[in-house]
Amino acid sequence: MPRGKIIAVTGIMLCWLLAGVHSGKALADAEAAAAGTASETYIEAASVTVSDPAALTGRSGAQRLEQAAEAFYGYVLEGNVLKARQVSEQIAQIFISSSFDGLTTVEGINALSAVIMDMKSALAAVEPAPEKWEAVAARLRLAANSLNHPRQPMWLQYYKLVREDLNDMEQSAAGSDLKSWKAALSRLQSRYETIRPAVIISSPPEAVKTFDSWLSYAEGVGSSPQPLERARLLEIVSYGQDAVRVLFGKERDEPALSLPLAPQQYGAWGALAGAFIFSVLIYAAYRKYRGQNGEWKAV
Repeated sequence: MPRGKIIAVTGIMLCWLLAGVHSGKALADAEAAAAGTASETYIEAASVTVSDPAALTGRSGAQRLEQAAEAFYGYVLEGNVLKARQVSEQIAQIFISSSFDGLTTVEGINALSAVIMDMKSALAAVEPAPEKWEAVAARLRLAANSLNHPRQPMWLQYYKLVREDLNDMEQSAAGSDLKSWKAALSRLQSRYETIRPAVIISSPPEAVKTFDSWLSYAEGVGSSPQPLERARLLEIVSYGQDAVRVLFGKERDEPALSLPLAPQQYGAWGALAGAFIFSVLIYAAYRKYRGQNGEWKAV
């Protein structure tokens, strides 16, 4: 083949290879761009779906409700009424748009709904009531946390305080001090009112009804005009202690607050005493061994 034709054919083949490489790169760039656009579209759609209250599931709804309740609680403590009202609208929308099936009972849903209604009523009042707002915000925060963390809710931390109130009632009953007994019962009622919606959300209905019945009975007894005997007051407190243990899921003899005991420090004297005891034991064993051997040789 002539030299000129060889050069021409070689040039054509080189151009064809370059064109193929360029087209392949362009195709790859187009595919990458398309993939990037698709990824951005998916991320954008996903974010809209997650932030859309109408598409909330039970678990995501509970998480967002707790976050909003935490924000509401913070704004109320700061005294930021405008922000608190804005977040309260979000809380109501999250509750309406979410389904909490499987997370709590019908009683729990009703308790949560009642707390949200109390929130809206408190914020709609003509005269500001910071104490009432804080009380409602605390109940809502505990209720939302109980819905999102049913196994380890924050309201369980009230066990020590409730036990302290019961201990005060017991001491007052032992001293036949009905006035102090009523004061301790009033403190207990106030604490329980704060955690009751959260308790209903994550506790068995039977346990809640048992404690409610005891608290109502103790209140009626305390307001009775007839004087009560010391033994009767102690018996009522004993029933309350059992009801509280069941409500908080505690064992009968479990202390209210268990702390590890600090290791005992014996110091140098403790070491010397231990060495002395050890030496005495060795000497006694040696004498016994010698005595046994002596008896064996005598026989």
